[in-house]
Amino acid sequence: MCPYTNMAKVCPVTNKSSKVGGGYSNRTRATQFNPTGKRRRFVNFQRKRIYVPELKKSITLNLSTKAIKTIQKNGAYATLKKAGII
Repeated sequence: MCPYTNMAKVCPVTNKSSKVGGGYSNRTRATQFNPTGKRRRFVNFQRKRIYVPELKKSITLNLSTKAIKTIQKNGAYATLKKAGII
């Protein structure tokens, strides 16, 4: 079984992962104490089934949308080989 079939937290192609982004209002700058808190910003992951003609088989991956665009631009085999998936 492919190790990338479970729900990924990191994109295998672009190495994108979630980040913590804090809201910082202008009111916080104006006063001594006005916390806004932080929230986690997640990557837009999509479960994608990609056919690789060179291998004559399909691979199911959880990819970021930027990785999907990269695969469309550079080709599936070249991109996945560079990422070390194939």
